[in-house]
Amino acid sequence: MTSPAAGAPRIPDVFDPRGYAQGLPHSAYRLLRDRHPVAWQEEHEVLGWPAGPGFWAVTRHADVVRVLKDARTFSSYLGATQIRDPAPADLPFIRRMMLNQDPPFHGRLRRPVGRAFTRGRIDRFETAVRDRARGLLTAALDDARAGSGVVDLVTTVTDDYALLNLADVLGVPPGERGLLLDWTRRVIGYQDPDESGPPASGPDGRPADPRSPAMLQDMFAFARELAAHKRRHPGDDVLTVLATDRELATPELEMFFFLLTIAGNDTVRSAAPGGLLALARHPDAYRALRTGAVATSSCVEELLRWHPPVLSFRRTAACDTELGGRPIRAGDKVVVFHGSANYDERVFAAPHRLDLARTPNPHVSFGDGPHVCLGAHLARLQLRVLYEETRELLPVLELAAQPRYLVSNFIHGLKSLELRLRPADGDRLPG
Repeated sequence: MTSPAAGAPRIPDVFDPRGYAQGLPHSAYRLLRDRHPVAWQEEHEVLGWPAGPGFWAVTRHADVVRVLKDARTFSSYLGATQIRDPAPADLPFIRRMMLNQDPPFHGRLRRPVGRAFTRGRIDRFETAVRDRARGLLTAALDDARAGSGVVDLVTTVTDDYALLNLADVLGVPPGERGLLLDWTRRVIGYQDPDESGPPASGPDGRPADPRSPAMLQDMFAFARELAAHKRRHPGDDVLTVLATDRELATPELEMFFFLLTIAGNDTVRSAAPGGLLALARHPDAYRALRTGAVATSSCVEELLRWHPPVLSFRRTAACDTELGGRPIRAGDKVVVFHGSANYDERVFAAPHRLDLARTPNPHVSFGDGPHVCLGAHLARLQLRVLYEETRELLPVLELAAQPRYLVSNFIHGLKSLELRLRPADGDRLPG
């Protein structure tokens, strides 16, 4: 692996998950973009997880887009897409996931999911999504009236909103839907003790990787049982499409269920409260949204830029190359940082100004290139509907406490968002 020259200037650490416990580390990102756009990061031992060989942190927008688009040079397959190296015995299993494959093999798996995630099928869910957003927000208002006026929108609205919408799309029976959130917390929140709980130990005494085959057997067993049920009782849902696709082998189906359950849930679960937090901190912008001065479509894009749900993705150099003036060797880990790219002054004018009418807005919150998020249309629909219902039902978004962020270098999540819900001057609370 490549490492920096002796005596090289100290650069900010953007690897440590604890560095994201207060939100995006903007000062570190800015320094990296300006002085070290492709910077070597030590992958030190942290939170009980062993040290790794290190990686290149890519923080400028143009370089991030190049890495994401150039799958021939920067591979998803060689070492998968998480910063930490998987155990060698687990890597063949992890490579079955579409996210961890390169073109053209990636396309064979993407096609059946593309058939499942048709615009028409997703649009048919809009009525249910809107009813759910309205119901959850109304219940939050009722809680505010009955109590102190303060509610946690993560636990009362956005967690359930993301989970139940995904369950509808997948076709998960109502009685089993809590499992989706449990699996998401286990896999996504493994770096945060509040989310993951005490980590299971592997045979070496180290924490067991929650993404390893041994730790996912309950999820895969459920996926097989649900697929068998869908073959007997087909419905208008994604799992029916996948379960009846003869080209998909059972292990591939299991990995699809894993990918859709985790990514499909946590993208909206992280982006939704992040967008509401931004609106609460920028009352003038929220007022513009409420009065119709800005369109919800551009609002969704700016809030995604402002609070990207995914912090980083890893690639592995397939050959010697150059990036940002630095020599990259075959086998080096190359990690793109979406949150930094979305605030790159070379692309976004006044990036720290929340501009709900910003256009163009080439953020990379859903990635780019062959692995651009397949469920982006569904995520945008859910976010648009949530913000539309919020502006109708919640006249004022006022922070009652500092938000609590997920301890993670992968997902930009919120564990709590306590808001004081009260009417604005001249407004009355619904009901």
